[in-house]
Amino acid sequence: MARQLIHRGPDDEGLWWDEAAGIGLAHRRLAIVDLSSAGHQPMASHSGRYVLTYNGEVYNHAELRAELPADLPWRGHSDTETLLAGITHWGLEATLTRCRGMWALALWDREQQTLTLARDRMGEKPLYYGMLGGEWLFGSELKALLAASARAPEEDPQSVALFLRYGYVPSPRSIWKGIFKLPPGHVVSLRQGESLAPQPKAWWRFDEMALQAAADPQAVSDEQALDALEQTLGAAVAEQGLADVPLGALLSGGIDSSLIVALMQRHAGQPVRSFTVGFEESGYDEAVHAREVAKHLGTRHTELRVSATDALAVIPKLSQMYDEPFGDSSQIPTHLVCALTRQHVTVCLSGDAGDELFGGYNRYLWAPALWRRIGWLPVPIRRQAAQLVLSVSAAQWDEWSRALGGLLPKRGRVSQFGDKLHKLAEVLGAGSPQALYAQLCSPWRGPLPLQHPQEPSTLITTPNDWPKLPTFVQQMMAVDSLTYLTDDILVKVDRAAMAASLETRAPFLDERVMRLAWSLPMHQKIRHGQGKWLLRQLLDRCVPRALVDRPKQGFGIPLDAWLRGPLKDWAQSLMSGPESHDLLGPDIQRMWQSHLAGTNRQHGLWNVLMLLAWREHWRAPSFQKAMR
Repeated sequence: MARQLIHRGPDDEGLWWDEAAGIGLAHRRLAIVDLSSAGHQPMASHSGRYVLTYNGEVYNHAELRAELPADLPWRGHSDTETLLAGITHWGLEATLTRCRGMWALALWDREQQTLTLARDRMGEKPLYYGMLGGEWLFGSELKALLAASARAPEEDPQSVALFLRYGYVPSPRSIWKGIFKLPPGHVVSLRQGESLAPQPKAWWRFDEMALQAAADPQAVSDEQALDALEQTLGAAVAEQGLADVPLGALLSGGIDSSLIVALMQRHAGQPVRSFTVGFEESGYDEAVHAREVAKHLGTRHTELRVSATDALAVIPKLSQMYDEPFGDSSQIPTHLVCALTRQHVTVCLSGDAGDELFGGYNRYLWAPALWRRIGWLPVPIRRQAAQLVLSVSAAQWDEWSRALGGLLPKRGRVSQFGDKLHKLAEVLGAGSPQALYAQLCSPWRGPLPLQHPQEPSTLITTPNDWPKLPTFVQQMMAVDSLTYLTDDILVKVDRAAMAASLETRAPFLDERVMRLAWSLPMHQKIRHGQGKWLLRQLLDRCVPRALVDRPKQGFGIPLDAWLRGPLKDWAQSLMSGPESHDLLGPDIQRMWQSHLAGTNRQHGLWNVLMLLAWREHWRAPSFQKAMR
């Protein structure tokens, strides 16, 4: 099991056994703080009661040490030792509430004969658990659990359906029956002798934090809000910049990453190392923007140019890297930039979560405005309008958009207009705002292309399940944080980075930053038809607006064209191979041919291809080969 996770911890391995209790703990270490043997894991507490194996960082552990008894006999200065001391002194949950950081941990209590698993507030670090072959197993990645099994578990057809619908397997499910993701902010305890599946318990809840903060909005001026954000986010950046190894940052040239790098540079005594990736296709290339921001800030910047050939080299690794089907195609450039970054540093900061906290996604603007305009119309009329829009190709809409682009202000321009307009048309038949949101978040609308579909309940789509926040926009932001951020964005970055033995940190996920963001009124997040208003104003203090003022563009790849070109044979081979025959219906071939003929169906097709590639890699008879 430990050998399967060498990439997560190439610096050291530790094994601990208690045969009488029937438990073994393993750890692979990526040494970040206290590089000496005093940080070796699994680590026992000074009293000997607790044994801990832990992945992550507690950024404020020096503060916690100051709160603990002064006479403790410290062995070193690792945050692992601090955690154990806090657990001994305060208890596990009381210690976790004091911690600022990211973690997945397993704590064995020798006295109570109990194993407790715990995960950080937002799920930055992964943790799977379940029973295989009569044994309870847990690990940071599924491949560690599967290494203890002679054969692959049974595939969960409902998880397959959810993956095709959303592009990821949502928590607490995994792709395998009987194996679960521990939800963020939860603990679960396994007591010796118990065989029933335990129930996770929340020690912290994002929705409760958001509700409390939003219920008491800060009545502050724009300038006061700016000062508060600058101080709070700056403190998080400074705290997360502490490490005993080289540190850098991922820089796309967008609002979020540029702001993080600017604040890093402010606190640094020398040029910050910044890294970006660019594409040969100009419509997807943000490297020039990152280069200009880096030059203005004075960072030591490194840039990687990516071609279709580079992408082809990564694709065979994705199933092993992600362990379960994962459909966010930006996993490819994310891994490439992380592999580049790891050649120079061991830890890097990122701008993840800025969109969810400060209203950055286009759907926060489109969905409420769209529902106000169409919600009162009968569904049949809306469906006819959708058919009219879809009768014109996305490429033609793009051509018309470019022709009119010079007449619009910069903030009114939309990249990939035709694709987005088609996506909009496909959701016009939604029966509620929540259903509209769910369709906007899904790359697959309509019936799934499965031979035997098992459509489970979708994500948080019914009004009664949504957080009880005042506005539709706030509700979308909260649901995005609970689902898309946790199970897509953070999974993508963690696996892509850790496959290269790189640790990533996200200052926007500092609890103080999240609480401040949710306490601010919406007009300080979305204003004049534009999201992330406050972040833009703060970045103005560091970077000229002209360097970052452009239409929002995700960290995408030219997948549309690549599937018709250098990836065509690979895709065709998968869809005509044995793994597709018992899974997919005839509609998928029609969809593939439609894409080859010029209609952009890249997102749904990519999910199908990732599912087929995963099946080819992990299902028998490939399972034992994959584990070797």
